Amino acid sequence: MIIALDGPAASGKGTLGKRIAAHYGFHCLDTGLLYRAVTLALLDRGLRLHDMWAAVALARALDPNRLEDLDLRRADVGEGASVVAKIPEVRAALLEYQRAFAARSPGAVLDGRDIATVVCPTADVKIFVTATPEARAKRRFLEYQARGLEATEADVLALIKARDARDSGRANAPLRKADDAILLDTTELDIDAAFDVAVGLIKRKIGR
Repeated sequence: MIIALDGPAASGKGTLGKRIAAHYGFHCLDTGLLYRAVTLALLDRGLRLHDMWAAVALARALDPNRLEDLDLRRADVGEGASVVAKIPEVRAALLEYQRAFAARSPGAVLDGRDIATVVCPTADVKIFVTATPEARAKRRFLEYQARGLEATEADVLALIKARDARDSGRANAPLRKADDAILLDTTELDIDAAFDVAVGLIKRKIGR
C-alpha cells in the first residue's frame, strides 16, 4: 500500500507521515530530505545551488544514509532545497529512488510536494495536508526557538510565503493538490488530533 502526503512547508505532513507509518508498520520517506541532501552536498563543496550538472551528479550519487544528517534541518539548507528542487533534471534523477521506496513491502508513506501528482499518481491514499501561512510560520518559529536559532515570527512568515511561491510557481512538478486527494487542514489541530483525523480518512478510503 502507498500513502501519499503532500502539502506546503510546516503543514505537519512530515510528523504526520512518521506517525502514520509507525501505526501501520510501513516504511516512511520524507522526500524533502532528498533535495536537502543534494543542497547540503552542494553547499559543503562550495558549489552554486543553480549548478545543474553538479546538482544532478550529486542527486544520482545520493547516499541514503545521509538522510539522517542533522545538518539537513538547517534553515539555509531548507531554503536552498526549494531552489534545487526547481531543477527538472534533479527531480528526474531522484524520481526512481522515490518510486522504488514506495514499492517496498508491506507499504510506504511518502510525504512531499508532488507525491500524489507525479511520484505516485496511483497511490492508494492521497492526502493534501495544509494550514494557514500564519499557523505554519508559528510552528516553524517554535521549532527554531527549540533549536536555539535566532529568528522572528515575522521573518519566518516571510520565508514561508516565499517558499510557497517557489514551490507552487515552479514549472516542473509544482505543489498542488491532486484532484482525487483528500484535504486535511491542520490549522486548528495539534499532531494528535491531525493523526486521528488522518487515520480516519485512511480507514474510510481503504475500508479498514
